[in-house]
Amino acid sequence: MAVDYTVIVIYLAGMLAMGWWGMRRARSKSEFLVAGRRLGPGMYSGTMAAIVLGGASTIGGVGLGYQYGLSGAWMVFTIGLGLLALSVFFSARIARLKVYTVSEMLDLRYGGRAGVISGVVMWAYTLMLAVTSTIAYATIFDVLFDMNRTVAIILGGSIVVAYSTLGGMWSITLTDMVQFVVKTIGVLLLLLPIAVVKAGGFGEMRAKLPTSYFDPLGIGGETIFTYVLIYTFGMLIGQDIWQRVFTAGSDRTAKWGGTVAGTYCLVYALAGAVIGTAAKVLYPKLGNADDAFATIVKDELPVGVRGLVLAAALAAVMSTSSGALIACATVANNDIWARLRGRTGTEAHDEVRGNRAFILVMGLGVICTAIALNNVVEALTVAYNLLVGGLLVPILGGLLWKRGTAQGALASVVVGGLAVVGLMAGYGILANEPVYYGLLSSLVAYVAVSLATPATDTAVLDAWRERLAGREVPQPVPASR
Repeated sequence: MAVDYTVIVIYLAGMLAMGWWGMRRARSKSEFLVAGRRLGPGMYSGTMAAIVLGGASTIGGVGLGYQYGLSGAWMVFTIGLGLLALSVFFSARIARLKVYTVSEMLDLRYGGRAGVISGVVMWAYTLMLAVTSTIAYATIFDVLFDMNRTVAIILGGSIVVAYSTLGGMWSITLTDMVQFVVKTIGVLLLLLPIAVVKAGGFGEMRAKLPTSYFDPLGIGGETIFTYVLIYTFGMLIGQDIWQRVFTAGSDRTAKWGGTVAGTYCLVYALAGAVIGTAAKVLYPKLGNADDAFATIVKDELPVGVRGLVLAAALAAVMSTSSGALIACATVANNDIWARLRGRTGTEAHDEVRGNRAFILVMGLGVICTAIALNNVVEALTVAYNLLVGGLLVPILGGLLWKRGTAQGALASVVVGGLAVVGLMAGYGILANEPVYYGLLSSLVAYVAVSLATPATDTAVLDAWRERLAGREVPQPVPASR
């Protein structure tokens, strides 16, 4: 394993080095939080694909392939569909808003009264997303070094917190590009063909497995519908995703760069399912489907290649973790803390240092929470249920329905969020009903309260349309150097 260890150590050291390099570029709020809003198509596509394809998409996607066959691709496939929908229909308008958070968008659309409550819901989502990614370090480092779970979480989490704190979005963008390349080589170009060959090819796989493993809908219609509801719609409104849209250098980059990233996700989804199916042929009696990825890597890949593929898994986890962490810190600082303190945009303060401090504090909180929690699936389900049940309707409603009002948006966030929490307590965290009924209650509250209250002020809507058209760009507050 010496060669594999060397590959991993070089990779981790490279992540820290890029964090240090990114610190030299992040000298303003815009550069620190959204990479100066000037990424080109190539870098934008790579970083967007990196953030949405995390540990759940890699380790979990292979596990679903092991359990269900090719239809196990649906979870990651719906993530790709969501990214495609965001890129084609919404990303250009979102990028033109020139904001930093989803809550700022809601304030612009509804007149400045939706921020704190929506910020709290978005903060809870990004926090749990960061926690689930951090928990995944334990699995990877256990395979690599037979490491204690807590130590593994602290080690992996500390590296992500370090480079994210140093350089903000610039560091995360640079590391995500490396992670994108490593994932592409490790998973698509190495693990996928090797796994298929080791399993005897597709003919042998078909001969040894039930026909259900090759049924595109074998995982079940209800499960696919739930994936669409949670992941496809979740991609449309998550702060971690929007913050990457804000980094685009142009409308065209946001639209077509995101389309390329979404297409890449579809390919990645199918690759994970095929790898899992091959693992089922090679190891038909694994106790846990999520062990399929680590097992096939550990037992079937040659020295050096094994290290690179494990680095690819580590890259998948780190990209999602860092993206969720900076999103969590951005929301906590800009949408919650600044508003509670009553800070105005004209106050003199070091915005880079303030955001850097929030990343550090949120990162420590994420590591501690990850140590305390065990169930990744439950934590991820809570995150997406809150996001979709509480924020999908007021966000899409604001973009698509001009009659929506601030009161309707607030009612939608509160009713949908409380309904999701209450239904998870009643039906169970992993049940489908909380997101179904939570989303429905959010929609009813939004429409009913909006129609029962005065329409949004014309001046607010006019300013909103100007921002959507890109004709009014706010002047940034000068940052301390």
